Amino acid sequence: MGFFDRLSKGWRMGIASLKIIQKNKQLVLFPIISGVALVLVIASFVGITYASFGADLDQIAEQSTATDYVLTFLYYLICYFVIVFFNVGLVHCTRIYLQGGKPNFMDGVRFSMKRIPTILGWAVLSATVGLLLKAIQENSGVLGNIIAGLIGVVWSIVTFFVVPVLAYEEVGPFEALKRSGKIMKEKWGESIGASFSFGILTLVAVLIIALPLGFIFGMINPILGFVVGGLAFFLIQSIVSSAEMVFIATVYHSVVDDQPVDAFDSELIDDLFVHKEKKGMF
Repeated sequence: MGFFDRLSKGWRMGIASLKIIQKNKQLVLFPIISGVALVLVIASFVGITYASFGADLDQIAEQSTATDYVLTFLYYLICYFVIVFFNVGLVHCTRIYLQGGKPNFMDGVRFSMKRIPTILGWAVLSATVGLLLKAIQENSGVLGNIIAGLIGVVWSIVTFFVVPVLAYEEVGPFEALKRSGKIMKEKWGESIGASFSFGILTLVAVLIIALPLGFIFGMINPILGFVVGGLAFFLIQSIVSSAEMVFIATVYHSVVDDQPVDAFDSELIDDLFVHKEKKGMF
């Protein structure tokens, strides 16, 4: 299957995911609240840094002590926890929908609350990996940036199914990583065509919605234009992000249960990825 064929199928999968979001608008609340929480986390760490070093930006920029790494680890830990917590809730609501139910936001929150130890364990592992990549980038120059980038790409591929695995399989973070990698290796291979479709969806929506809104309101007031455009982009990103997680949850459901779901064609799902027999990466 050619690149453009996979892109076309990925687009259709994206549209199918968006239709599920359209029928269950509460699902968008998960990335929205997650995004707001992350903004608060970032703001709090900026405040801590500013309080520690005052207005001396040069001192902040040059800070590379153990304290800096501890704060960075805590920052990563909280961010990953928040992201995975709400993604697990979204995955659970998707499963409820696929089973014929009518999920709501609190269904997902209650389910995630039950998975807090597992989510925290994964957040610790993810934060550790993130910190190691940061250390490589900061201490190895251009080569370090390349190595960290390659590791990051492999990590994103291997962890593709981690959220539904954490949600539904009683395993720890390392086993979840192995399980996710095994599913990717055995069933899907290396290349995720769906990423292109969601990227295109985001780009198109930004070009026809966020930028025009920002420009129109910017003619009234530049700050107003920036705020409106930024909010429009945030909403677009939240919708696409929720659709992508619905896609992941649906594919996982199809793979693990070996059952096609009504919203997707099973053959379409299979063809969306390059199989390992064609391009074995792992």
